[in-house]
Order: sequence, then C-alpha cells, then structure tokens
Amino acid sequence: MKKLFVAATVLALTACTAPSEPQLTIAPTPVVSTQANAQGKSLSLESRDLRTAQFIAVVDSGRQNVQPLHATQNLRVTLEQALSRQLRSQGYVITQDSQGTMRLDILEAMINVKHSMMSHELNSKLQLQLVIESPTGKFVKRYSGKSERNGAMSASMGDMEEAMNSLITAVLKDIHSDPELNNYMQENL
Repeated sequence: MKKLFVAATVLALTACTAPSEPQLTIAPTPVVSTQANAQGKSLSLESRDLRTAQFIAVVDSGRQNVQPLHATQNLRVTLEQALSRQLRSQGYVITQDSQGTMRLDILEAMINVKHSMMSHELNSKLQLQLVIESPTGKFVKRYSGKSERNGAMSASMGDMEEAMNSLITAVLKDIHSDPELNNYMQENL
C-alpha cells in the first residue's frame, strides 16, 4: 500500500510540472514619432478582437497533426498598447473624457505553418480596422498585410514570433504614415 501511495504521489507531482503548450511572444514595435504633430488633441482608445479563433498560429506537421498556438499575452491588449504608444508619440492625449473615439478591431491575425523535418513555410496574415468617431463624423479604414517565409528544417517558435511581430510592425507603420487617417484626425478631433 505504501508503494502505491508513493507511486501515486510521484505521478501527481509529475503531472503538475509537465510542460504546458508552447506560446508565442507577440511584441510589435510601434512607430515613435520625433515630432508631436497632434498638439494635445484628445481621444479615447478602445479595441475589440473579432477573430473567430483566439489562437495566433496553426502548425501543420502533416499526417493530420495540426497544433494551434496561442500568444503569451492577450493579442487585443498587446495591439492596443502598441497603438496607444504610437498615438501618444504623435502628440495625442489618450483619455476616457474625449468626444473623439478610436476603436481598433482585430479582424485577422494568423500564422499558418507547414513544416516537415527538412523545410518549413510560414504564411502570416493580419487585418486591422480603425473606426474613428467624432461629433463631426465617422472614419472607417482597414489595414492589412501578408508575409511568406520559407526555410530549411522545421519552423521554430522564434521564426513564428519574428514573422508576426514584423508584420504587425509593418501595419503599424502604414497606420502612422496614412495621410487620409492623419488628415481626418487633425480636422475632426
């Protein structure tokens, strides 16, 4: 009986320390402006994750072996923080007491990975939508990006993280340099 108890205890402790599913660290680099052109215009910032699935990557190893991977932090929070930092560097004041609202909608964010022992293919997609509402009107625009990477051997977690982080950073640059968006915000906030 004592041996059975020891075996059950060891099994229970082993189950508690078993590694969890791997997760991707998503940490995009927002554009930090050197000049604040917004001159203290205020807006409130909200975000929604409208994706049907909450994982960030799907790894297909063949033979019907498909593994979904999640991000270490909530993707909606990560993107909202990056956009907030970018807007603040432009001179916008992010506050709840504003008549102007910017909403970030995450429509798609996915890395599809197909790999074998000898090669891998990463296809990343990102689609974001910005909705700006002010007393004078509404502005809606979608920003998207795609990237494809191929490499030798199987894809690593670092490969997947780099692919998505680079794609998000590129879309944030598009948002930052969009003259239509910047003009609307300057004139209506």
